[in-house]
Amino acid sequence: MTLATLKDVLQPALAKGYAVGGLVTLGWEDARAYARAAEAVGLPVILQAGPSCRAHTPLPVLGKMLRHLAENVAVPVVVHLDHGYTFEECQEALDAGFTSLMYDGSRKPLERNIDETARIAELAHSAGISCEGEIGFVGYDQGERSLGTDAQEAARFARQTGIDAMAISVGNVHLQQKQEGGLDEARIRDIEAATDVPLVIHGGSGVPPAQRSALARGSRICKFNIGTELRMAFGSALRAALERDAKRFDRVQILSEVEDPLQAAAQRVLRQLGPVEGGAK
Repeated sequence: MTLATLKDVLQPALAKGYAVGGLVTLGWEDARAYARAAEAVGLPVILQAGPSCRAHTPLPVLGKMLRHLAENVAVPVVVHLDHGYTFEECQEALDAGFTSLMYDGSRKPLERNIDETARIAELAHSAGISCEGEIGFVGYDQGERSLGTDAQEAARFARQTGIDAMAISVGNVHLQQKQEGGLDEARIRDIEAATDVPLVIHGGSGVPPAQRSALARGSRICKFNIGTELRMAFGSALRAALERDAKRFDRVQILSEVEDPLQAAAQRVLRQLGPVEGGAK
């Protein structure tokens, strides 16, 4: 069994100079492809169930499914709630067997974000699992605008919440399809100077791969969330499978041709973030 908490995989990454991929799952096929990708490259992986995934599949089902995958590969796998918005949702994820809770209070005033995130961190730690919080709002492509993270507020947030990882807003944007612009490295260095908590980048798909690799190996950023990039790979593989035989209708047969290309895309992402040698020692 290789089930792990977020702290289990991020602390070694911080110490040895690499980052772990937080891969956003939407269902069985992509989650299985990501678990197999992690095992193939010999690196840990964080399987993330975000709001759209949870809207499609109940948390108790997701917990069993993702834990089953973790138990059948030889690398550490974190079962992670991504963007939990209420205490009740976080409690449900904990009860469903998740090993990491991400509470997102980033839209709320600082004091309220601190208080609510601290409560989730206490919930998680009392159960022996991990907690990620977010300070500074990470916006959405063609949607809500980002509000950058203030270094001193980040230091206070980390200190008063007791979180195991801190998501920050430094030019990253959710759902971005083009890899252009990059992150604000000066702001990242200011945050690093103010706190020693492992840092997280949401919206990692929009970050140029070269910058992802450089920051994974040369900063306190220990987790990059990757969703859109892999969903695009899934969509491309699915269209190709359908075009090969437009008369096919069996979903199991069609989806069986999607997993290999998706696994290959996930392996590229994990290698970009992992140690230069290609494995977590």
